[in-house]
Amino acid sequence: MDSLWTKTASLPEFPALEGDIETGVLIVGGGMAGVLCTWQLARAGADCVLVEADRIGGGITKNTTAKITAQHGLIYDKLVSKYGEETAGLYLRANLEAGERYRELCRDIDCDYEELDSFVYSLDDPEKIRREVEALRLLGFDAAEETELPLPFKTAGAVRFPKQAQFHPLKFLAAVTKGLCIYEHTKVLELGPGQAVTNRGTIKADKIIIATHFPILNKHGGYFVKLYQERSYVLALQGAINEGQGLRGMYVDGSAQGLSLRSHKDNLLLGGGSHRTGKPGGWQGLEAFAKEYYPQAKITARWATQDCMSLDGMPYIGRYSRGTEGLYTATGFNKWGMTSSMAAANLLTDLVLGRENPFEGVSDPSRSILHPQLAVNVFEAAVGLLTPTVPRCPHMGCALKYNAAEHSWDCPCHGSRFGEDGRLIDNPATDDRK
Repeated sequence: MDSLWTKTASLPEFPALEGDIETGVLIVGGGMAGVLCTWQLARAGADCVLVEADRIGGGITKNTTAKITAQHGLIYDKLVSKYGEETAGLYLRANLEAGERYRELCRDIDCDYEELDSFVYSLDDPEKIRREVEALRLLGFDAAEETELPLPFKTAGAVRFPKQAQFHPLKFLAAVTKGLCIYEHTKVLELGPGQAVTNRGTIKADKIIIATHFPILNKHGGYFVKLYQERSYVLALQGAINEGQGLRGMYVDGSAQGLSLRSHKDNLLLGGGSHRTGKPGGWQGLEAFAKEYYPQAKITARWATQDCMSLDGMPYIGRYSRGTEGLYTATGFNKWGMTSSMAAANLLTDLVLGRENPFEGVSDPSRSILHPQLAVNVFEAAVGLLTPTVPRCPHMGCALKYNAAEHSWDCPCHGSRFGEDGRLIDNPATDDRK
């Protein structure tokens, strides 16, 4: 179940915290978002420390498909219709600026960075494609409608985003962590105003950023109703493409249940099979697709990933809640974690340092929660709480479901996952299952 990234890169090791310390900014969580926040703050001259309960890059970052793109599905027509041109334009600009920051950084980092066009296609609805292109042109972005794609199946067209990118996330992470103050195997047990109690000592900090994928502090922010988690699956197929040619782009279905395709050297990365965590799923659909369209290809790696999904399709980046001064978070990246991590680092660095940022209102975690997905989240939580079976999730007591594909116990309420031995795999739970 190791991803292609973990098979082809190694990360530096960092010591565990020993004793109490003080810092200006504490970042909790060593995935891409936490590391980029730490890197940017350190570059700005801030006194900052990152703590990670296990190893840096050991959570969702190692399981990404690693696309760097402002094209997040067919989202811009929806954003223009729902929030207007200004908000949609700010969201687009924040992600384009994140992509540009990666471009600048990767000039000096050997991380298989490759600039490519990105495509969102539809199998059966060309009108959705036309509306998305029109919305993007309204926002001043040079998107184009494409009718012919180098894919082995027919589509009804696609939206092309020029000059997006893909990379090797762990090679990148290994480079940007050099020189940063990082403590691994240092688990935060309790958060209070201006301090975090860990298993290795207490850290006092003027400001704290929670970058733990799903926020771990339950009593503020209401993230247990504002977020849910989805699992999806990836196969690395060797022999499906010719090395050096790739796919000449990155591709994703505009449908939430569709496929994602990109290349890495002589491997095709085929993703899909998305479903709410705690529901049935696995690699079967991807394997059937590969057998039909790439019968000579060999599966060289398979892995699964998990994504925090917000209520309205935009992430939650900013103050943890209105009542938590000096506490910030970045979550709800909606399957676009690499670009969103950089956008989060750009915004949170400004907020922590007291600088103005035009994107603050777009991703404000305290914005309205009155969206249809809220009712779905509340319903799933109620079912999970009222189901009279064991085992239970230590996060909020929901009944866990057995995941036969991955041999784990998963929570359909909020997405915590546990090994068959009870060991915690994915948060928001912070403790092993008893």
